[in-house]
Amino acid sequence: MGDRRRRLVAWAARRLPRFGVPSPAEADPWAWLEPYPVAPDAGAQRSLSIAFVAGLQRLPPDQRAALVLSDVLEFPLTEVADILDCDVTEAGHLLLRARAAIDVPAQACADAGREADVVACFTGAFERGDIAAIADLLAQDAWLRMRPLPIAYRGRAAARHFLSVVAFPGGTPGYRLIGTPSRANGQPAFGCYLRDPAATVDHACGLVVLTIDDAGRIAALDRFTDNSMLSRFGLPRTLPAVTELRGIQRRHVLQFRVAVTGPRN
Repeated sequence: MGDRRRRLVAWAARRLPRFGVPSPAEADPWAWLEPYPVAPDAGAQRSLSIAFVAGLQRLPPDQRAALVLSDVLEFPLTEVADILDCDVTEAGHLLLRARAAIDVPAQACADAGREADVVACFTGAFERGDIAAIADLLAQDAWLRMRPLPIAYRGRAAARHFLSVVAFPGGTPGYRLIGTPSRANGQPAFGCYLRDPAATVDHACGLVVLTIDDAGRIAALDRFTDNSMLSRFGLPRTLPAVTELRGIQRRHVLQFRVAVTGPRN
């Protein structure tokens, strides 16, 4: 996986400037992590999110153990200290440092109604190609990532720039989002399909996962570009086209495909 990732990093570094896209906010060594299906009634637990799982990899072993024991397994601090063979004060310090180091919303959205409203607004805006409406749903410091590519942008302005240059060139709509039967790491997820004006089917182009914080804002918009994972979430690689989308030009489709998958040999 390391060699494949290094090739992706090198390729993306050469390709992105051609589309006028700024350099990513940072290189993510855990971009290869993939989502896993979770039962719909699992809710949006913070400890399920892929950002939390990725954050755990960055922690020293003692801090990681303290965080998992306390925030995932919900052991009281006295038992955490006993398991780690340290006093309660030291266990508390480990836990505080671990929580501070993990850049994950402190509380996932627990209001099902609010989450449903955000999801409905997002899917409508995404399928319309309404970049301004998508940006309005984002938290000020939201992440936009395209895993496993080393493409990670932070902030509403950077995300809006990327969406306008790559995802919706010229403001052209072209997507169809289908909700997954299972949640992805406890978060709402969608199969993303690209409408093809020259065919009668819509082609899969990855999985979109939203992280919605307790304020009802999208804290992270993750796009997983590997279509093979769609089957885990009960979705096919192609769907029958439901409407003919007028105005989308072939060059926009080709530009997007090259941007996210690379040139074909």
